[in-house]
Amino acid sequence: MSKQSLDIIFEDNHIIVVNKPVGRLVQGDSTGDEPLSETVKTYLKHKYNKAGNVYLGVVHRLDRPTSGVLLFAKTSKALSRLNKQFSERQTQKIYWAMVKNKPDKNQARLTHYLKRNPIQNKSYAYPKEIPSSKQAILKYKVLKSLEHYHLLEIEIETGRHHQIRSQLSYIGSPIKGDLKYGAKRSNPDGGIHLHAKKLCLIHPTKKEKMCFEAKLPDDRLWQNVEEKH
Repeated sequence: MSKQSLDIIFEDNHIIVVNKPVGRLVQGDSTGDEPLSETVKTYLKHKYNKAGNVYLGVVHRLDRPTSGVLLFAKTSKALSRLNKQFSERQTQKIYWAMVKNKPDKNQARLTHYLKRNPIQNKSYAYPKEIPSSKQAILKYKVLKSLEHYHLLEIEIETGRHHQIRSQLSYIGSPIKGDLKYGAKRSNPDGGIHLHAKKLCLIHPTKKEKMCFEAKLPDDRLWQNVEEKH
């Protein structure tokens, strides 16, 4: 991705918010693929003509196959203040997901206990607490039903590894394209139909509430939803 194609939602002296595409890593891993954090650093280096290294703090992450609102901090002070908000659950995170199997209830609050398997890079959901598990809570509601899929709006109260994917799979509604969590087939682009739609937080220096929204990926199913929503 060139810096020209970076989809920037908002930028000021303290934060930069981008719309992460499907398939991009947020931070580097063993694949060696360039993460979005490095692409943003390159963009900032060119934009501000910086000679040395560019500071960029990763505040939160989105899974590689997921798209949507992603926030970075441009200063260490902003990073520490934003980290505090995320850890104290002062932010609001809204996701949209497309599922083949409609949940039994049109809306519900789900509480599970997730245990991560690092070798499989997968989290397993349990109805009760087990050793080394972490509580995961989300609320969902069915926004729309299409011919073959159902659109869910999800608000997460905790930020656990693969939380939405694992919890929806547990109730029998795996996300479209998510083979790891029970979908029957993959998506052509290797992604899943999970999109971080909206993020609300308190600006680290202005101390005022700000909300950022990311447009849906250019995908027939998502566009179909948008037209009918």
